Amino acid sequence: MHSGKVSYQESLARNVVALGKCVGCGTCMLTCPFDCLDLIDENPRLKKECKVCGICARTCPRYLWSWSDATKFVFGRERKPDEEFGVYRRFTVAQASDARILKVCQDGGVVTALLLFALENGLVDGAIVAGTSPGKPLLPIPKLTTTGGEILECAGTKYCYSPNILALAEVAKQKLTNLIFVGTPCEIQAVRKMQMSGLKKYAASIKCLIGLMCSECFTYEGLMEKHIHETLGLDLSGIRKMNIKGKMLVKTESGDTSISLAEAKRFAKQSCRFCDDFSSELADISCGGLGLNGWTFTILRTEKGEELFSKAEKAGAVRTRKVHEDALALSLLSRITKRKRQASSSQRQR
Repeated sequence: MHSGKVSYQESLARNVVALGKCVGCGTCMLTCPFDCLDLIDENPRLKKECKVCGICARTCPRYLWSWSDATKFVFGRERKPDEEFGVYRRFTVAQASDARILKVCQDGGVVTALLLFALENGLVDGAIVAGTSPGKPLLPIPKLTTTGGEILECAGTKYCYSPNILALAEVAKQKLTNLIFVGTPCEIQAVRKMQMSGLKKYAASIKCLIGLMCSECFTYEGLMEKHIHETLGLDLSGIRKMNIKGKMLVKTESGDTSISLAEAKRFAKQSCRFCDDFSSELADISCGGLGLNGWTFTILRTEKGEELFSKAEKAGAVRTRKVHEDALALSLLSRITKRKRQASSSQRQR
């Protein structure tokens, strides 16, 4: 990890943005103490002269990233060769017990169940998640939730990128100190880099990280507006749910439409090609559908993650079943993990 003072131009502009690696997480803009950066079209841009503090370089998840440093920081050791999808304590297949969650969730509703359980039992003050823009259907936006109703409103997977990191600004404004952060692998990496750099203003409030399994995100303009709305002729406001189960499924009030993954991948964010982390390996808890219907594959990676899940399970907020019943999901996790690592390695060598 870079510890010296280097300008935005010398670090992120040259080695991340110019090379197409920027994920648009907004970490650099959030952490700049001199408010030098704006996020425009999901890329940082200088709006005034850089003061060369080096903080953006220390917190960017795509600049001088070290898996070795990050894994040692989180787990106290490096990943072993046989830990093919990262360090973990145990994994399970789980489902929310609350009928309210099952009506609105993506698969098993485990993330929503854990957030509601933690909030209702006073374990946290709130959670950072991806909400939905009031002005654009299906456009995700970062949101700080502090009530059960807000958490339920934000349930379900968003297939376009939401820079959830930016919601930490509202956390600091409200002076909240005990939060769960939900995000994609790159956002989990950004939070870990903030923690590693000692940036307490934004990182200290996060007590637990729930990572989402993610193959890639799609551009809103490309997938939603051009393909689904213009080409397929679907009203975005009429879409009730989207999911990926071998193909992209779009559910509307009038019926269902499917999009092949090959077609959907045309609209993937280009920066996702550099990502080598499918299952959010640095999170406290990782969750994903992995082809399961009505259940969530859940990886408990740290002691605090396992503690939260165990409390929720004991209280009846989630129920589990044995993983051997879902061997295909475990096989899929291994295959996608390997594919992501190989693809990103090939991309970096070009």
